[in-house]
Amino acid sequence: MDTSTTTESVDGLAQNLRQKVDDAERLLKQAAAAGDRTLDESRGRLESQLRRLREDLDDLQDATLRGARRALRNADNVVHDHPYGAMGVGAAIGLLIGLLVTRRW
Repeated sequence: MDTSTTTESVDGLAQNLRQKVDDAERLLKQAAAAGDRTLDESRGRLESQLRRLREDLDDLQDATLRGARRALRNADNVVHDHPYGAMGVGAAIGLLIGLLVTRRW
């Protein structure tokens, strides 16, 4: 899976989560307005929405972890393939941070 496909799937999951949260809020407002007679029905629909929301959150977490692991694996491979370049980048970043810290204090 390439980066654009991963980004699209994460964006799709995030949009789906937003929609479900909006639906849950709408159900809560309807339940409050309707009173006791529809409270049980609304509670059941809300519990169902929340259960699906949890499942989608788990999917989003899994996708994020897979992406992070893939990025770490790729970074590890690059460092092993080009150790001197990695040391140079690390030294440059350290120098830059050192310059920024000394300028602020």
